[in-house]
Amino acid sequence: MSIVVTGATGLLGRLVVERLLATVPAESVAAVVRDKEKAAPLAARGVELRVADYDRPETLTGVFRAGDRVLLISANEVGRRVPQHTAVIDAAKAAGVAQLAYTGVLGGPDADFQLAAEHKVTEQLILDSGLPHTFLRNGWYTENYTANLAPVLEHGAVVANAGEGRVASATRADYADAAAAVLTGDGHIGATYELSGDVAWSLAEYAAVVAEATGKEITYRNVPASVHQEILTGAGLPEPFAAILVDVDEAVARGALAATSGDLARLIGRPTTPLADTVAAAVAAS
Repeated sequence: MSIVVTGATGLLGRLVVERLLATVPAESVAAVVRDKEKAAPLAARGVELRVADYDRPETLTGVFRAGDRVLLISANEVGRRVPQHTAVIDAAKAAGVAQLAYTGVLGGPDADFQLAAEHKVTEQLILDSGLPHTFLRNGWYTENYTANLAPVLEHGAVVANAGEGRVASATRADYADAAAAVLTGDGHIGATYELSGDVAWSLAEYAAVVAEATGKEITYRNVPASVHQEILTGAGLPEPFAAILVDVDEAVARGALAATSGDLARLIGRPTTPLADTVAAAVAAS
């Protein structure tokens, strides 16, 4: 039996593997990757590499084994995730894995924004498969904001169409700790966790935190959705991706990403990382 992490060289996958290596022997961890060379540092640490491509289901044959505990990290190619996830689910079922944990989205079936659609389909596919499963419904990552500090600092403004909506974000490290806890612990089969930060904050509050960390005047500019779309496409974002970001902001305005269930802090055994800490680290690294 191995603990298997898909997408192990991605931003979240790397952190999950790191957390696992801190608690279990390396030989019990396997990483599903597309690029063996990119994953060479994991192999050097004793992690077993299992090479597969979601877009080529035949490559998933034999990737999973009976008794494995598997983390399916949602693929990052919006619009292609359902067939990709289907291939993984089918392979996991054929192998007889002991657990399939899936990183979905906060709110699950009740999430009403575009980015949630493929997650909802995937959860239903897992239910229909009959696999022993755990749903990790991740909320918004704080890094979704702090990774884009450059334009905020350049223009002195956080620009969005989220109104006064609030976001209960957490860091990737927080979510990685939760995934590792579920993969190494007992009692999680059949469980659904609504994962989010301990504190929900508004974008006006985020702007104030950035201002405090940088010593610069930073404001929050709430703009109509159509204006935000134009700003994003004018900055070079593809129109479909810009539309997704605008739609997420509208969801934030409706309160869709503000829930604070406490599930994340309970799983990781500590408070989630404060917004100010993540902003300070991003500013220091910029």
